[in-house]
This record gives sequence, structure tokens and C-alpha cells, in this order.
Amino acid sequence: MAAGLVSGKIIYEQEGVYIHSSCGKTNDQDSLISGILRVLEKDAEVIVDWRPLDDALDSSSILYAGKDSSSVVEWTQTPKERAHRGSEHLNSYEAEWDMVNTISFKKKPHTNGDAPSHRNGKSKWSFLFSLADLKSIKQSKEGMGWSYLVFCLKDDVVLPALHFHQGDSKLLIESLEKYVVLCESSQDKRTLLVNCQNKSLSQSFENLLDEPAYGLIQKIKKDPYTATMVGFSKVTNYIFDSLRGSDPSTHQRPPSEMADFLSDAIPGLKINQQEEPGFEVITRIDLGERPAVQRREPVSLEEWTKNIDSEGRILNVDNMKQMIFRGGLSHSLRKQAWKFLLGYFPWDSTKEERTQLQKQKTDEYFRMKLQWKSVSEEQEKRNSRLRDYRSLIEKDVNRTDRTNKFYEGQDNPGLILLHDILMTYCMYDFDLGYVQGMSDLLSPLLYVMENEVDAFWCFASYMDQMHQNFEEQMQGMKTQLIQLSTLLRLLDSGFCSYLESQDSGYLYFCFRWLLIRFKREFSFLDILRLWEVMWTELPCKNFHLLLCCAILESEKQQIVEKHYGFNEILKHINELSMKIDVEDILCKAEAISLQMVKCKELPQAVCEILGLQDSKVITPDSDTGEDENVCITCPTSAFQSNTLPVLAASDAKEDSQTQTLMSPNASRLTPA
Repeated sequence: MAAGLVSGKIIYEQEGVYIHSSCGKTNDQDSLISGILRVLEKDAEVIVDWRPLDDALDSSSILYAGKDSSSVVEWTQTPKERAHRGSEHLNSYEAEWDMVNTISFKKKPHTNGDAPSHRNGKSKWSFLFSLADLKSIKQSKEGMGWSYLVFCLKDDVVLPALHFHQGDSKLLIESLEKYVVLCESSQDKRTLLVNCQNKSLSQSFENLLDEPAYGLIQKIKKDPYTATMVGFSKVTNYIFDSLRGSDPSTHQRPPSEMADFLSDAIPGLKINQQEEPGFEVITRIDLGERPAVQRREPVSLEEWTKNIDSEGRILNVDNMKQMIFRGGLSHSLRKQAWKFLLGYFPWDSTKEERTQLQKQKTDEYFRMKLQWKSVSEEQEKRNSRLRDYRSLIEKDVNRTDRTNKFYEGQDNPGLILLHDILMTYCMYDFDLGYVQGMSDLLSPLLYVMENEVDAFWCFASYMDQMHQNFEEQMQGMKTQLIQLSTLLRLLDSGFCSYLESQDSGYLYFCFRWLLIRFKREFSFLDILRLWEVMWTELPCKNFHLLLCCAILESEKQQIVEKHYGFNEILKHINELSMKIDVEDILCKAEAISLQMVKCKELPQAVCEILGLQDSKVITPDSDTGEDENVCITCPTSAFQSNTLPVLAASDAKEDSQTQTLMSPNASRLTPA
């Protein structure tokens, strides 16, 4: 088959891959059927395809193991569909993808006497399957002639053994490992199990996307890293079919019921939370005019130096944080200032104290590093968790920011440091260990610090903030999605209603933003700016949620005016990556925070999300029936005046409202 006809990206291709069949021999000796094995990436799936050499151009007969099949069966197109497509269209891989995605197949019944004829008896051996349906791979014994592999699918279909007469099967295994995790079965070392890692993120997806009745977002569950970290655009072509699953009773359900499937399948993620007991009903509120916000130039080395006393203490810490929030840091300052922002160095420490701390932390780091460095191969064979951690880290390191000069090329020392720091973190927090996505958080830190020890401790501090995102129950992610929905509903209930009407009210398309703090949405240099601004913990708690609101608000017009549906919204949000102006979004998010702080009737739930001063809510007395003032006390932004009247929302007369001057300390918003 000519390469030009292949529309999918070829990841792996090998000729001389044989099926040894005894069906054509009366003496039971194998009949060798030579073929081509390919692994292709196209849109939403990775496909493994084998076909005989002389059958490579014939797509009229393909074995496709569907999720609901109990065996490898032969599929055939209906006559009408075959005639409509024409012979030219069938002679391409595009035809095969179209067949799998759009054509209604019929299972062709076979009896002893009416098996269909195949050219040379070989077409019947052709097969392809989605990598998402792969359960395990059985390998041949070493030193037993040609190496072979046997694929077993998740519905227990066992495909014919593929014998590699030219080269071995290791390259194929390596290609597949780019997309799935393979590890040895504890019962049979020759068997590789797919996605067997005991990793928190994968387990968390199972928890977050549990499917008691429907095949909910199968592709995301089967490879959560690829689905959420690489791009939601790959989800759009099959998401509704995956949502409906293989249960025939769900096939006729209208799209309007998809949101019900999602809320049922994601325990604890109730986006329409105001309807749930214990949640505050958030009605339409006039938030008032949104103030204009301007940003300043990055903090310079001169400004930083002016705020250090003779012993090296940072003076006017609050003012320094405000300047960093307003403009970020010049790059020459980051190596020093990030250690304070992340809590590695105390703000009130002297230069001498920091020197002693670094010596102590250096010793501690290398003791932990020695722990995994000193594990022998024999020991590691008996430590499956450490083995799994190492395997995941090696895969992730090789695909983290490789276009950045700091990490590009082979045998890059930056990659070695990434690997070593992540392995050492497994010793630091063995319960959590390594979860896919953590390499994204470490990469900018190492880039800035240019020092293994400093990068590690900054990373450990950052992980203290991000820990809940990667825990097995993923409660932190659930909570953030619910909080984001609450804030967005307050800002624009109409937009929320539109998203819900398109089965997107659960805001799952923001998952990647929250999981790794926008790491994949902005350029590398913009992420440095964004993260240092967020680390100031200004102007309020959960400022990153307001950044999400600002981005969504910026995209609202296009989403609504173009009537984007479920698929289009996912695709559009994914394609925003590297197209968002970081300074513009920071301005909008700060303006939203100031707008909310000034609101006289800010709901209690929103005050709690943003970490505003504890609200004093006096509700009607249930015993006496007497109405009391309902007072919600919220502080001002840290950038406004140090004094501000406490605003009260009340049905009482205006002259009954009290005004209380706030101290400078009270005017600061509670940090996360």
C-alpha cells in the first residue's frame, strides 16, 4: 500500500510479520501468511492493524473486535453503503476509519458449508483493533526461534499469534508504551498487562468517572494522561458514543440527557449544587460595575534589593507581594524570589539562616536520593510500586517540554535531573509517589533554579499546595470544579445555563487547567509569570478559579453565538492552548475579584470560596418568626484603601446600616 494513502499518522510499521496457520495444510504443518503490522494514530484513537501483504489494498474485509463482541468476527458493509463509497474510496486507510466510525455493520453468519471465499484464503486473517481495547500481550520465550506476540482484548478475544521473522517485537512494544503502561503479570512474566499501574491519578479517574451503568468517557478512563493532558480535541469524535456505551437501552436517549449520565457517573460532582440540600441558592445578583485594572512592569533587581535589610531579611513583605502580583518578576530575580514565594525560604529569615537551611536541606535531599539509588535490580524486582514509579517517570520525562532548549535533545542533563528529582520525591512522599502530570509542575522550577536541590525543595513545597489534585479520591479536583461552577454562575448564570443545555455544565473541559495549573495552556515563559503571580496568594484565595472564569468569559461570545454543542465546546477549549494572553487574563481575573469584593450581596458560598472574612449571617429566627438583618461582611481587596466600610445587605432602612472601619490587617484577604 502506498504511504500516501495513509491518512493516519504511522507510529510503527513492520513487514515480515507472519501468521502461522495450519488451516491450509492437511498434515497440520503451518502455512506462513506474510503481512504488514502497523500502529497508527488518528484523531481519537491508536489503531493496531495487521493484514496480509497481498491484501493490503483491500479494505472490503476487516476483522474488528468491538467492545460488545464475544469473538473476532467478520464484518461486512451493507450493499448500499458499499456501492455508495466506490472502489477508489475503499482502497485507502481513510475508508477503514470511516467504516469503523460511521458505517452500520452486520455480523456475517458462518456455517460449516457457507464460509465466504477469500482471495488466497488470506483476507480472513486481517484484523485491526483500538489500543483502548487491548487487555494484555503474551510474549514468546527467549531463544525459541522467531519472537511472537499474542494480543488479548478486553472482551477476552485472543487474536492470532504474530511471528516477527524480520527483527524482533521489542520496537513494537516500545511504540505501544508511548500510549499505554505495560507491566509484567505477577502470575506470568511473559504476559504484559495494559494499564496495570497502581497509580493515584488513574485510580482517581476511576473514582471520578465511575460508570455503574453506562460506558462513560471510555477513552478518558482507559488512558487518562493522554486524554486530559494531551488534548480534549481527541475526545470530540467519539465522546457521545462513549457516553451512551454499549447498553442498547441508552442508544435512543436524547442528547439532553447526557448531563444526567455525567452527574450520575461522577460521584460528588453536582454542578447544579444550589438544588442540593445544604447548598446556598445563588440567584441573579447585580455585581455592580467591574473596575478597570492595569498591570505594572516586572519587579526589578533594584526594587528587590531596596527591600532587603543588612542581615538579608525581606522588608515590607506585603508590599513586595503586591508588586509581584501586579507585574511579576524580572527573570534574573526568579531564582531567588521563588524560594520565598513557595515557602522554601521564610520571608523573615536572614541570609545566614538561609545558608544553614540550604546545607541542611542538601544533606536531607541526598540521603533520600541515595535510598532509591542504592536499590539493587534484585530488590526492585520485589518492589512493584518502585518499579511502576520509575517506569512512569521515565516515560513522562522523555515527553516533558522537549521543545524547550533546556530539555531538548538526547542525553540532556536537564532530563536526568528531572528524572532524579521525581524519583527522590517518591522517597519523600512514598504514599503518593509519582503521578502522571507532576513532571509538568517540576519542569519550570528546575528551569529557573538550575540546581537539583533547590528545585526539589521548591517542588516539594508546590506539591504541598497541589497534593489533593493527585490523591486517589481526587477530592480536591471535585471541590474545585464545584467551586468554579458556583463562581461562574454568579458571574453569568445565562452562560452557565447555555453550557448545561449543551451537556457541558459540569465544566470537565477545565479539568486540565486545574490539574496542573494551566501548564499546557500558556507558553513556557507565560507560565513562569502566571505561577509567580498566583504564588503571592493575592488578591484572594482560589484566584486560579477566577482565572478560569476570565478565560471562559472571554470565550463566551464565540461559544454562544456560534451555537457550539458538546463536541465543539470541548474542541474549542482545547484549541485555546498557547493562544491566551496571560496579561489580559490576569487583568480580567483581578477585575472580577475586585468586582466581587465590592458587591453588597455576595453569597456566603462565594465568600468562603474566595477566602473572604468570615461572614456574619443573621437569618430569620425560626422560633419567633422575627426578621433580622442579613449581614454579609466581606473585606476589600489588598490593593484598595486600608479602610473600607463594611457593606451590609439588608431589608432594613438605610440609616440602620452600620459602617465599621477596618484595620489594615483586616483588609487583607485570607490566604489559601
